[in-house]
Amino acid sequence: QVQLVESGGGLVQAGGSLRLSCAASGRTISSYAMAWFRQAPGKEREFVAAISWSGSRFDYADSVKGRFTISRDNAKNTLNLQMNSLKPEDTAVYYCAADNSILGILGRAYEYEYWGQGTQVTVSS
Repeated sequence: QVQLVESGGGLVQAGGSLRLSCAASGRTISSYAMAWFRQAPGKEREFVAAISWSGSRFDYADSVKGRFTISRDNAKNTLNLQMNSLKPEDTAVYYCAADNSILGILGRAYEYEYWGQGTQVTVSS
């Protein structure tokens, strides 16, 4: 079992930055693909960014490319998401996810076994 706990969310003005972190426990995440998803009120959960278990492959949603950067620190068993140039449409609950069997496409939510509880990000205009 892997437990995931997100942190770093909050309220920020448009154009600002936030850095989300996801702390994993229970197992080392070095062999796990990791990802961030988000869900806004009244909308379905959507893919944000992902990184392969090796750290050699990345994937980003078109809406966040050039603004968000995903990274992992296997020594600290953490996943990070640096979010810059935030927009009001980035407002959502952000979830961290992990799975150790994904070898292909990284952005499919149904392929991730472990999920955190989420952290709220609110961007004011």
